[in-house]
Amino acid sequence: MERVLLEGVTSREIVVDITPPDEPVLSASLAPSFDYTRSTGPVLGAFFTGLRDRRLVGNRDSAGTVHLPPVEFDPHTRRALTETVEVGSGSGIEGLVVAWTWVPDPTEVNPLDSPFAWALVRFDGADTAMLLPLAVDGPDAVSTGMRVRLRWAAERTGTIHDIACVVPADAPVDAGVDDDEVPQQTDDPVTTVVTPIGLSVTHTAGPAESEYLRAIVQGKVLGRRRSNGPEVYVPPRDYCPSDGVAMGEYVEVSDIGTVTTFGIVNVPFAGQQIKPPYVTAYILLDGSDVPIQHLVLGCEASEVRMGMRVRAVWTPESERPASMKAIAHFEPTGDPDADPDTYADHL
Repeated sequence: MERVLLEGVTSREIVVDITPPDEPVLSASLAPSFDYTRSTGPVLGAFFTGLRDRRLVGNRDSAGTVHLPPVEFDPHTRRALTETVEVGSGSGIEGLVVAWTWVPDPTEVNPLDSPFAWALVRFDGADTAMLLPLAVDGPDAVSTGMRVRLRWAAERTGTIHDIACVVPADAPVDAGVDDDEVPQQTDDPVTTVVTPIGLSVTHTAGPAESEYLRAIVQGKVLGRRRSNGPEVYVPPRDYCPSDGVAMGEYVEVSDIGTVTTFGIVNVPFAGQQIKPPYVTAYILLDGSDVPIQHLVLGCEASEVRMGMRVRAVWTPESERPASMKAIAHFEPTGDPDADPDTYADHL
């Protein structure tokens, strides 16, 4: 056991007991992601429609400043802006680098695979700059004030990615990329933009969470009792959230419990793995004093109710992950509903 002494903050001495776990804590790489869908409105809609049609469309404010990308409201009067300005079209759009920074090691989320520069580019005919990737051989080839030319993506859908990058103005023309395709104005405006959002993180479980995950792989649900009371928390904690004292003994609880409250999911969404309607519920496992959230399947969503007795349906042992997915879902046991007095304090 290590003892850490903190001094100098107040006249009191704070002593924290740190007990190393018997086994290494668990960790896993996580990549939460979703597609963010937003409506564009008339101003940004005109901008994205222009990109799809190989045109740069900005707007003008009351002071005569041409904004690219366009802004929805006048920065001086705060009124909605309605005057659009076509800054350029086709393959001959040029501008100046206002500022830049070099990216020596692009990642999978960067727009270019090889080293490149992020550059603020003010295109001819605009008064504001856009942040775009600049494709050059190295940082020595970049300078503030250099002339660059816009390069369109081969396939365009009405997003900022319709601009592949900018290149030095004197760079050779790439066949099939810097072509002379005539920009067109269509009657099919871009009204929505879908942006993938993602984050890659490594989650490291604490000692108590690691014990819980090891147990759930074995088909057991592990809780932990408070040191200063009889309550059992599931999942187990390292320290009690009510008094900050280290938790006590580990306790195996039942995989059968009671629905304390629930919600019916009726609306479909991206990435949904179960067809609506279905139920997500808080379930108080027998032997626990804290409900867990999980799916209740195996019956019509309309049949789920507070007090319903349910049991865990485990995934096959050979496929069981160290996560809550080890329990595929809960289903009704068919037993009589629980007495409300037994779960009222956990609503």
